[in-house]
Amino acid sequence: MSTSTPATTAVVEHLDRGPLSLDELAAVIARDIPEGSYVNLGIGQPTRIADHLPADRGVVLHTENGMLNMGPAAVGDEIDPDLTNAGKVPVTELPGAAYFHHADSFAMMRGGHLDVCVLGAFQVSVDGDLANWHTGRPDDIPAVGGAMDLAIGAKEVLVMMTLFTKTGAPKLVPSCTYPLTGLRCVGRVYTDHATFDITPDGARLRETWGSTAADLAARLDGIVPPHG
Repeated sequence: MSTSTPATTAVVEHLDRGPLSLDELAAVIARDIPEGSYVNLGIGQPTRIADHLPADRGVVLHTENGMLNMGPAAVGDEIDPDLTNAGKVPVTELPGAAYFHHADSFAMMRGGHLDVCVLGAFQVSVDGDLANWHTGRPDDIPAVGGAMDLAIGAKEVLVMMTLFTKTGAPKLVPSCTYPLTGLRCVGRVYTDHATFDITPDGARLRETWGSTAADLAARLDGIVPPHG
């Protein structure tokens, strides 16, 4: 999977609607995951992507607590308290599912055996630096989990997040102010308002929902050009 986009590519604007819902965003990301990929979905929002992956795509989901070929979230009678993802959410298993030791799971992550991982984030810099485990506030509980291993071990690192905080501050920033998870590791950022490619020349708009590229670039204080 390649996340690079030439600077001359035009931005696709969806102006007949508002920003994406969480499930719509998950579906957009699922659409872009290549057929036959081995993929890890980070704790939180990214786990929803599993519900939007058609079985015939051959995407194999890995969870760091020791499972391959994880299926969508379990509901109703499908729920087995002993079958969960790394976020302790009950999941289903697909035919051919396999289970293994936690250490073996991390060896897969660190050994470059995952094609794609999708992580949540507090901040992503225009250079692709990732901050997703701690805001630095003294009352927060740090929770890095396997994010550092995924950020450096997966062949492609994608981020799924809201573009703005509850106070309206951008989460795509010139440089991260929160403790870092990984340096220059993110290739593409998917948000409710827009998708961005991280290139050697910085962040580039790829697609918008509910805003023109120019308006969105202005809300981001000019760190992203209003074109592809």
